[in-house]
Amino acid sequence: MRVAFGIAHRWAGLITAAFLFLSGVTGAVISWDHALDEWLNSHLTEAKTKGPSKPSTELAKLIEARDPRARVNYLSTTPESGASLAFFVEPRFDPATGKRFQLEYNQVFLDPATGEELGRRHWGAVWPVTRENFVSFLYKLHYTLHIPEFWGSDRWGMRLLGVIAIVWTLDCFVGFYLTLPARRRSNAARAASVTRQLDRGFWARWKPAWAIKTSGSAYRINFDIHRAFGLWTWLLLFVIAFTAFSLNLYFEVFSPLMKTVSSYTPTPYELRTPAPVDQPATPKLSFADIIAKGEADGRSRGWSEPVGAVYYAQLYDIYSASFFRPGDDHGAGGVGPAQLYYDGQDGRPLGARVPWQGTAADVFVQAQFPMHSGRILGLPGRILISAMGIVVAALSVTGVFIWYRKRRARLTAQARSASRSTVQTLAAAE
Repeated sequence: MRVAFGIAHRWAGLITAAFLFLSGVTGAVISWDHALDEWLNSHLTEAKTKGPSKPSTELAKLIEARDPRARVNYLSTTPESGASLAFFVEPRFDPATGKRFQLEYNQVFLDPATGEELGRRHWGAVWPVTRENFVSFLYKLHYTLHIPEFWGSDRWGMRLLGVIAIVWTLDCFVGFYLTLPARRRSNAARAASVTRQLDRGFWARWKPAWAIKTSGSAYRINFDIHRAFGLWTWLLLFVIAFTAFSLNLYFEVFSPLMKTVSSYTPTPYELRTPAPVDQPATPKLSFADIIAKGEADGRSRGWSEPVGAVYYAQLYDIYSASFFRPGDDHGAGGVGPAQLYYDGQDGRPLGARVPWQGTAADVFVQAQFPMHSGRILGLPGRILISAMGIVVAALSVTGVFIWYRKRRARLTAQARSASRSTVQTLAAAE
């Protein structure tokens, strides 16, 4: 059994190593995506003018008036102190061509007091990588690998990494098993040694697996780092691996699985079939209508937070209103803000996402991204996940090095054995 698990661990590690190294390094960086983006692009994220902010719904209309090809699909209602307002946009449908317009950008930054445009950028652009899109490039690389759309889907990168995450999740248990003390064969030649090993107790035999012997050879130190880091951080590694699977294969595997094992409330997006890309819906309600509805419904529920942002999913014809105070949409602890969903045509309520409420399955689903990103614990969690990104990258590198050294030793032994066989054959022939 141990030999089979060793082979499984070796191949799982080799298959996933490059992906996990990339995900670990990018994950360590994007834990600080908002702060890094502000530091790199203060010309976009900082307001130029002091004074009261114009209503974000009016600012959204300015964006659409300046470029009729664009439709705002996400807006924040209130800027943070001294900050600009960022709006996401998507291309409108061009009736002349039957296709969407081509936009060179998907995000616009405005001075909230004057409506002056501070800049545009393409969030998550693959190329060229500039200061303005560097953080978003890493963010999308982390969970999509920037694999382009083909066969009518843009989720192939997510699916690939979801499969890698499944392998990684299972390999967490295999790797843990391999750290346990091996059972020694109780043959006559080693009976005394076996007795001494058993007398030492299980923990005494397992204890070296948790330590790094710094006085050993480079290979031994590398091996100890791989094994000890994997043990000390095992629970976190499992959580990261499992949540990576649940997030990347949410629609394909995770959501259907949850529906079979527990009472789970699907989101409105799961209950609707998306429209074709070039046949999007046109909402009859505006952002202002949804903000007013959301504020009223939030008060009726006793929520103290205002509507902090509104998103319109055109392919589903669904508005979602998120409730938070300025700045609390990034880095705050918990499972994220409350959300209310509305139909884009008649504004009827389609459901709600209330933090820590619902069935056990609902709460479990809510916690997936916050656990994966560490944001469930706020700042300490983000620090922890950033450090774990480095651990994941280190485990990938040390694992490949262990495989390489063992493979080289095995090939050397085989070559020597073949050489001895050849010499013996020639000697016998003489």
